[in-house]
Amino acid sequence: MYRMPVPLLSLLLPALSLHAAEPIRLHPENPHYFDFRGKPAVLLTSAEHYGAVLNGAFDYRKYLDTLAKDGLNMTRIFTGVYREVPGDFGIRFNTLAPKDEDYVSPYAKSSSGKYDLTQWNPAYFTRLKDFIAQASQRGIVVEVTLFCTYYNDRMWRLSPHYDPAIPNTEVLTLKHSKLTEAQLAFTRKIVTELREFDNIYYELVNEPYIAGVTLEFQALISRTIVETESALGVRHLIAQNIANHQKLVENPDPRVGLFNFHYARPPVAVTQNFHLDKAIGLDETGFDGTLDFIYRIQAWDFLLAGGAHYNNLDYSFAPGHEDGALPVGGDQPGGGSPELRKQLGILHQFLSRFQFLKMKPDPAQPVRTLSEPGKQYAVYLHHGKVMADHRPRYLVETKRRTTDFTLTLPPGAYTMQWWNPKTGPVGQPETFTQTTGTKQFTTPQYTEDIALAIHAR
Repeated sequence: MYRMPVPLLSLLLPALSLHAAEPIRLHPENPHYFDFRGKPAVLLTSAEHYGAVLNGAFDYRKYLDTLAKDGLNMTRIFTGVYREVPGDFGIRFNTLAPKDEDYVSPYAKSSSGKYDLTQWNPAYFTRLKDFIAQASQRGIVVEVTLFCTYYNDRMWRLSPHYDPAIPNTEVLTLKHSKLTEAQLAFTRKIVTELREFDNIYYELVNEPYIAGVTLEFQALISRTIVETESALGVRHLIAQNIANHQKLVENPDPRVGLFNFHYARPPVAVTQNFHLDKAIGLDETGFDGTLDFIYRIQAWDFLLAGGAHYNNLDYSFAPGHEDGALPVGGDQPGGGSPELRKQLGILHQFLSRFQFLKMKPDPAQPVRTLSEPGKQYAVYLHHGKVMADHRPRYLVETKRRTTDFTLTLPPGAYTMQWWNPKTGPVGQPETFTQTTGTKQFTTPQYTEDIALAIHAR
């Protein structure tokens, strides 16, 4: 059975980890990106399946060490009112499916053995706050997903909020006042407990477009966050999960600053919603096989389309494998590996070479390009595509090749550097002087994908 150790240092960590800076927010100079601790930021990770806090068998300190070592700066957690059982969605070693004795609920149990929604579980909130504090010390931002759609009645029965009179399709609606009151009290409790952390933001509901979740429910949760934090004198960013793949956001909730999509490849969702001047995230991947290059390509393609964050769902993490070295078998619904995380770290390094606040997607170019015209260009070529009626749907051509392409460039003097997304910079930087309006480039030999960084001298 799980018992939460509470050494004195652990109790002090939340206070020790706090920063004077305000919480992560949209950057005031360019709200398509983030401002975190006074610096422009994109969020990039390959993270476990959201059970790090609610699963007492999971060593989250070792897990967070792994992310930090690989140069990643984000993770995502579910709060504990939703969980799964082994085998759900075909996932082996699912962190979101703890053994009953390892499940850490936000609520205490009554003498009858049922969860008492008027009594909080102190061990849960100690674990939650220590997780956030440990992430903070490592510069990792945590997406705190408050609720998740209940995909079927069996999943609903696992929840501390379970009421046998309420079907799973009516849980995240406003149809049942007693349940709604419990959900609002839970929201206020989480927001109050985490009020002082600068490395969190809240997502309202995971995949609310499934199983009857209403926009009215989501709006009430976002309003409750804002009202609770207003009284506390703090303000955290709020995210909303919009759709799988793509969707035009219409009548956006004004309290929401980040719109999340799942399986958003190609990154049409960014282009569709760029006019909102808010951050756009790719928050979950999978169902495209287990090969690393599939999810590496999706990360590069999304962020160089103007996305603000990328979160690969990484199945190489499990209890006892918090170093992310568990081999991902071909029957898993997604990928993940130490090598993939290193490659995503290279993407982070590539983006850090640019003043990306000044850059925008450049649709006039024939290849994926972020640019500040005449000053800096981030260019990406890949050979992945979605195939209709094919499993896996996302296929990548892997033959070795060179590619010719032409960019529109104003006259001037430039430095260029090729990047291999698997290993980093290729060769030495080159210089060139541009005298006309276009320039042809020929890539070095590569497989799968290649990138190019161009800066004005």
